[in-house]
Amino acid sequence: MRVVAFFIFIGMISKAQEAKVTSGKVERLVNFKSHYVDARNIDVWLPNGYSDKEKYAVLYMHDGQMLFDAENTWNKQAWEVDETAGKLNDEGKTKKFIVVGIWNNGQKRHFEYFPQKAFKKLSTEEKEFVSNSLKLKGRINETFNPISDNYLKFIVTELKPFIDIHFSTQKDKDNTFIAGSSMGGLISLYAICEYPDVFGAVACLSTHWTGIFQLEDNPVPATFFDYMRTYLPDPRTHRIYFDYGDQTLDQLYFSLQLTANDIMREKGFNNANWTTLLFPGKDHSEKSWAERLHIPLEFLLKQ
Repeated sequence: MRVVAFFIFIGMISKAQEAKVTSGKVERLVNFKSHYVDARNIDVWLPNGYSDKEKYAVLYMHDGQMLFDAENTWNKQAWEVDETAGKLNDEGKTKKFIVVGIWNNGQKRHFEYFPQKAFKKLSTEEKEFVSNSLKLKGRINETFNPISDNYLKFIVTELKPFIDIHFSTQKDKDNTFIAGSSMGGLISLYAICEYPDVFGAVACLSTHWTGIFQLEDNPVPATFFDYMRTYLPDPRTHRIYFDYGDQTLDQLYFSLQLTANDIMREKGFNNANWTTLLFPGKDHSEKSWAERLHIPLEFLLKQ
């Protein structure tokens, strides 16, 4: 059945078209309500042959409106998750899994995806600097105070229970994963740190370590790294994937990702439970993430 909804995206009212997929099917939860964040659409992708007689691992992904159908995205690009996930499911290269695409909330995206505990460690002057930088880039239009703790509460205490009741899922952390790119990479890392009993592995593509859009005089990476040193989950029971390119916005990440790698080693992560990959020539776009999506999915969902 065709489902039509309306949503507000960066001040404009747009029609949320049904996602067209080439593999499996998408069931849209329209205007999913929450006590913690604004309502939003949720797209649940189910593989070919989905059956209540089987139990499926679950991959939660951010920026849900960018995942499946390029015809309905703002830049006419998409992750093409249905193609990649469908192939992996069909070929048995991974556990059987479904994908839950959580739509972002337009101008609240930065508020919801910026790790809140890390931001709180900044001085008043540093917080003002971050807020003014984001305003200048048009990413926010009010004083910046992240609400990512509530966003994660929404996922963990409202969305996940709903998914586990209404779909045939494996509910434990070893079959529950989370992934995203850019700011979505940051909030995914934050999720596994804040909820290590819920998420067993995470994929962070083109992680936006800068938080804003410059390297110079930027206090954000240091506070992120301090947070990692304190809150990274147990490497004996969790796995973490990072990657990045070296074009467009990804150019900012090279030295920062090296620091993150050092912290991973310090905290006991190794080749068995962590990987960081560089993709030379690749930029900060859904097209680039789609090209390599099979790699993090195989990492997360390996048999």
